[in-house]
Amino acid sequence: MSETARLIFDDKEFEIPIIVGSEEERGLDISKLRSATGLVTLDEGFVNTASTSSSITYLEGQQGVLRYRGYPIEQLANDADFVEVTYLLMFGELPTNAELREAQAEIRRGRNIPQGVADLIASFPSHAHPMAMVAAAVVALSDYYTDTLDPFAADDITRASQRLLSQLSTIAAYAYRRSMGKAFIPPTDNLDYCHNFLHMLFGEAGETEFDVDPVLSEALDMLLIVHADHEQNCSTSTVRVVGSSDANIYASIAGGICALWGPLHGGANEAVVNMLEQIQGDNNDVDKYVDMAKDKSNHFRLMGFGHRVYKSYDPRARIVKAACDRVLDKLDIDDPLLEIAKKLEKVATTDEYFLARNLYPNVDFFSGVLYRAIGIPSNMFTVMFALGRLPGWLSHWIEMRNSPNKRIARPRQIYTGATTRKFVPLDDR
Repeated sequence: MSETARLIFDDKEFEIPIIVGSEEERGLDISKLRSATGLVTLDEGFVNTASTSSSITYLEGQQGVLRYRGYPIEQLANDADFVEVTYLLMFGELPTNAELREAQAEIRRGRNIPQGVADLIASFPSHAHPMAMVAAAVVALSDYYTDTLDPFAADDITRASQRLLSQLSTIAAYAYRRSMGKAFIPPTDNLDYCHNFLHMLFGEAGETEFDVDPVLSEALDMLLIVHADHEQNCSTSTVRVVGSSDANIYASIAGGICALWGPLHGGANEAVVNMLEQIQGDNNDVDKYVDMAKDKSNHFRLMGFGHRVYKSYDPRARIVKAACDRVLDKLDIDDPLLEIAKKLEKVATTDEYFLARNLYPNVDFFSGVLYRAIGIPSNMFTVMFALGRLPGWLSHWIEMRNSPNKRIARPRQIYTGATTRKFVPLDDR
């Protein structure tokens, strides 16, 4: 017999079904609450609301657990590459050798973007933020691939997903080159995903070969993996909300890119580096800024600490921190920002103020330092986040489209404005 909860309201009793997930998570199914009782729930910021059921990613914040399709993030970051993880998220299973080779070939074949999209990126002023260029370019793709706009056609969705997976790295690299005032470097079809991307970022026009230190390529691959999905976060929820209106996949992904841009979401790693540079410019006085963060009357906040879901150490942060140490040591890079970051991490993991508030370092805290080691500037950090998160967005969009329970997203509200008022003619006001 299904378990239920009881709600007593206005001397009447109502039964609310309890939904149990595969990891024994429990939730109250309130989908019929308003029709049965006239009540709605109020949950500002959706902090306690499951907007959907999903089989893609499991996140358990108390213990710091993150799994893609059942596989622990630690194993995937250590043993898989980004294209493998992309396949896993999209199709639910790890690829065979043949399936992986085909997926890699498919991405390589579709890397070139339409000339009009390249021209659009080139038309932006050089001071424009790369995220603005990326969002605009993704929306523009919908006008160049009108054969893949039908959200009800499985073949259209497959082709559009493949194109986005192939072309977003090119769009991202071109946005960076535009921001640097450099000529675009076209993709190369004989290089793997990360090698090709780094070539488009840092190569020279007309160059036939581009050597990439495998340490940097592997670090970038790992960063993309740990960012590939994270359950119903702000940008993923945005992709689902936009897609719920039957908007095409390009518009939906562009919506996710814009949501990711915010400093409380994907822009956090850029904010972390800015904070570390601020501390560095103030005589490396870590204690001063820790005291400022503790002071309720001070508006300063330490970026990269705490998480909406994780109430323990973010498992992705452990992976990225270890990679930071390896890369900087292997390349003999002495980054003073990493030393400041380590001091802040020590405070956050030993100081009772931070421990009592579950303010552990999150993935954004160390990822910016690692991107710097690779050579990627801070205004590109959020673009890198988008590049990694794309397979998660696509997987959730497809899952949403295929759900028999799909409905257009339309939250309710509790109205707190003025009650009925009489209109006053303009001359009498």
